[in-house]
Amino acid sequence: MPRKTNTDRSKRGGRNDYRNVTLLRRYVTDHGRILLRKYTGLPAAFQRKLSRSVKRARQMLLMK
Repeated sequence: MPRKTNTDRSKRGGRNDYRNVTLLRRYVTDHGRILLRKYTGLPAAFQRKLSRSVKRARQMLLMK
């Protein structure tokens, strides 16, 4: 099975953090659920940081 390549890491340009709502919305469904790793293609460490950032953004009411 070929290894997944992650193009999002190079496109990110900055830190993955809760204030970057446009980036976070790419990884959240219309219903507000965080996409799984198999759909995002992110490594486990980045997926954990992503979910933490989405949860912080929700807590601060930056996104639903």
